[in-house]
Amino acid sequence: MTLHGADGAGGADVLLTVLELIARQAPPAQVEALLDDARLAGLDGEGLVRLERAVELADRIHAGREQDARRESALATLTDTTRDLTFSYDLDSLLRVITRRARRLLGLDLVYVTLRAPHGACYVHTTEGSRTGADRTAGPRLAPGLKIVEGYGLGGAVQLHGEPVWTADYLADERFAPSGSLDAGVHAPAFDEAAEAALRAEGVHAMMAAPRRRGDTVIGALHGADRRVRDHTSEEIGLLAALADLAALAVDKAGLLDRTRAEVSELERDSSRVRTSLTRMRHVSETHGRIMNLVLSGGDLCNVAKAAADALDATVTIRDPGGRCLATAGDVPALDEEAVAKASLDAHARRRPVLAADDTWVAPVIAGSEDLGGLVVRAASGLTGEDERLLELAAQAVAFLLLMRRSTAVAEGPVRDELLDDLIADPPHAPQQIAQRARRLGVDLRKPHVLVVARPEGGEQGRAVVWASSYAYRLSGLKTVQGGCIVLLLPGIDASAAAKAVAAELSPLLGHPVSVAAAGPGWSPDGVGRMHQEAGRCLDAMSALGGTGSAASVQDLGFLGLLLSDDHDVEGFVESAIGPVLDYDAERFTDLTRTLEAYFASGGSPTNAAEALHVHPNTVSRRLERIGELLGPEWQKPGQVLEVQLALRLQRTREVLAQGRAAADPSRPPAPQDRAG
Repeated sequence: MTLHGADGAGGADVLLTVLELIARQAPPAQVEALLDDARLAGLDGEGLVRLERAVELADRIHAGREQDARRESALATLTDTTRDLTFSYDLDSLLRVITRRARRLLGLDLVYVTLRAPHGACYVHTTEGSRTGADRTAGPRLAPGLKIVEGYGLGGAVQLHGEPVWTADYLADERFAPSGSLDAGVHAPAFDEAAEAALRAEGVHAMMAAPRRRGDTVIGALHGADRRVRDHTSEEIGLLAALADLAALAVDKAGLLDRTRAEVSELERDSSRVRTSLTRMRHVSETHGRIMNLVLSGGDLCNVAKAAADALDATVTIRDPGGRCLATAGDVPALDEEAVAKASLDAHARRRPVLAADDTWVAPVIAGSEDLGGLVVRAASGLTGEDERLLELAAQAVAFLLLMRRSTAVAEGPVRDELLDDLIADPPHAPQQIAQRARRLGVDLRKPHVLVVARPEGGEQGRAVVWASSYAYRLSGLKTVQGGCIVLLLPGIDASAAAKAVAAELSPLLGHPVSVAAAGPGWSPDGVGRMHQEAGRCLDAMSALGGTGSAASVQDLGFLGLLLSDDHDVEGFVESAIGPVLDYDAERFTDLTRTLEAYFASGGSPTNAAEALHVHPNTVSRRLERIGELLGPEWQKPGQVLEVQLALRLQRTREVLAQGRAAADPSRPPAPQDRAG
């Protein structure tokens, strides 16, 4: 390029060239080269001055453009940072975005964020560019979790003033030394040996910090540092402050999101609990409906117990007030009866289910103030609140069923009493019509049945009569009252067991002894009157023998029962007294019966019995041991000895009579009672 004098056209050309370079956004070096060329070409005076001024202005324009570019880049970075913050949701991710952008935007070596703890001190939460993070040497590190004493360093100054603070060389700045002051001697900065050592380990010199605010409260600071000494421009301070404000928004956003998540989670848990509760309540309602339908459709206690056991996934036992089992569903485990009894008292006192022990629950079966029994439930997996409610409802259903039975029994009581009165009348009233009447009441007299006579020895008879009506109805039997005694006709073949069952249930109910006698079994309506007479004689015999308050059957009285019985069942008496010995002789062709006779004939002397039998005394001893195994260890006690001797004499008499009949009529087959002696 050829340059001419300042006043000539060449000077104008030079200025035009400068404008062209500025318009093309040429680098400053080209403009500086134009000035050098003008000097070499001899341009001087006013023209050179104007050219120098033009180059200076070009430099300013270029610097302004660079500043605008940096500002535009910073704004773009802030925009990108803001956008990135919308994609991150947890506090760690949000603050990592802030620290990385701050380090890249401001060209810093180290950026970290401190948060204010509730007790006043601060701690490092996030770092970017720390070189001690990978350094495993001893000593504190500028890493997340490092606690910083309240009021220490730039963070303390930011906390105090609420404005950005910076220094060209932090470690050499006396304002941040323990003896220094940030506000004319009013405030002396705190000193934190660990934080100081961490900053020295990082090699930090130039530092700046901007406050993170929540409203008017400073909740932390954003720190930027270089490992060289330099000044910070106002633009850098402004950018750091803007990023600190974004960091504050990020923390608020993260806190809001955490609270929102917690609230949503709690709502979900509440919703789940409500759904579960509604499901369980629906299950309770449906199960209660099924149990009540069973009760109303005529179901018995076993059906109710099974329905409750299925619903609770447990073993259920229904007990009466005396603790006796009325119905069971499932395999009943061994229970701590003492704990169950105590829990039963508590349950009736509180009128709700009570935990006994080992997942065993007791629910009271009550009607008003009347104790009807209880439900004992064993649930291996325990019971929830809804399960307890279901157990309570099941107990109410059982109480309702028991009351229905009692009401039905009381309502049918006169009819059933009249039927049993007719059965035991002498002579009986129209047996065929009686059988039809019994079937209409649900009593089948063609099946085996026993007759029980119970005489309360104290207490209120009315209560005993009400109980007897319910008991007979429960067992599909009949009941009446004659001569102050309760008469029960019950299905079964074991008269002794029936008598003991009645005594075991009625005596605790009255709180007084009850004398109970039983006879049977019988298989037709015609035998009911005879069984009633036998049971009555048995009851009188028990009283005469001092057995008031006990329970027995005609068979239990031994030879007395034989005398009291109308049919004089000799064969049955012999069978009950020495039947095992007779059977043993018949099967093995032994002489145990003859040995018994010889033993009693010799006054209970094995030696004399051996002489009579022409055997060794040891043989008699061994036979007596065998007899003891067959008849039981108490066979030689006075009461049983008397029955054994009587049975031996009756058996010998029957054999003699049978032999006489056989001699008179050789064609007659031997009688069933003929046994080997």
